[in-house]
Amino acid sequence: MRVQFAILAALALSCPAVAATDDPLVIDNCGVMVQFEAPPQRVVTIKSTATELLLALGVGDRIVGVGFLDGSLPAEFSGTNLPMLSEKLPSQEVVLEAEPDLIYGGWESNFAADGAGERATLAQLGVDTYVAPAACRTVRPPRLDFNVLFDEMAEMGEIFDVSDAATALVESQKAMLAGTPADDRGLSALWYSSGTKTPYVGAGTNAPAMIMDALGLTNIFAEVDDGWVSASWEVIVDANPDVIVLVDAAWNSAEQKRKLLAENPITRELDAVIHQRYLVVPFPAGEAGVRNVPAVVDMAAQLRALDFAR
Repeated sequence: MRVQFAILAALALSCPAVAATDDPLVIDNCGVMVQFEAPPQRVVTIKSTATELLLALGVGDRIVGVGFLDGSLPAEFSGTNLPMLSEKLPSQEVVLEAEPDLIYGGWESNFAADGAGERATLAQLGVDTYVAPAACRTVRPPRLDFNVLFDEMAEMGEIFDVSDAATALVESQKAMLAGTPADDRGLSALWYSSGTKTPYVGAGTNAPAMIMDALGLTNIFAEVDDGWVSASWEVIVDANPDVIVLVDAAWNSAEQKRKLLAENPITRELDAVIHQRYLVVPFPAGEAGVRNVPAVVDMAAQLRALDFAR
């Protein structure tokens, strides 16, 4: 994954921001009409997905505040000086102290009265807002595919007037996907996101489903009409997935998940647990965003390295 993100970093550096256009840009974002008179210059980003896309587009210097990062930045951006507002969801008061002209949220729920503020209220205060389209809930998006992500990249390119950088990013990611053929062995998989007594798993409509499809894996919860869902160990044991995807998060690491699966009397007899058939993905790469395509490339290599001879 590091090599793939290095490509993104190089693209960002080679495509600097350009001057603003004269005409305002009007966008329908999750059912809210947002009008940009000029490219944003002071942006607060909430969630890793929002922050990392702006870094990949080369406009990280316009970020004046960051909240709710889900993990460490990719190594290529680790030296970036990001002004942290809060480790969790920042309050409206804290966000407004940064004097943003745009708040870019990775989830629609970020814009709540007890969070960064409601979108209508922020608009009245002269602050534009944008929700990652894959995370819309008011206007629920269809089942996620990579084109939704590419459209978001292009739209951010328009908003920030860096369309050349956005085009280069999209084309690079399309090439990565095209160069990563899906596995053809008909393997099934569980996306284990978090939880102990009750596992929280990737279901059928968001980034986990999209990534597993690209890998050629059949998601055992593909028929569940949601992005993530609480499941039961009994259902997972009955499905006996060939592969288990372990989401590596600071609060529930991949190693902790391995230990639980090996010690739990319900799961320790699973074939994937006995033979250690795991794929590991960092938490920020498991939510809809710029890391999904590099995650496919990295996880495909992990999948090829697994031993199915036993």
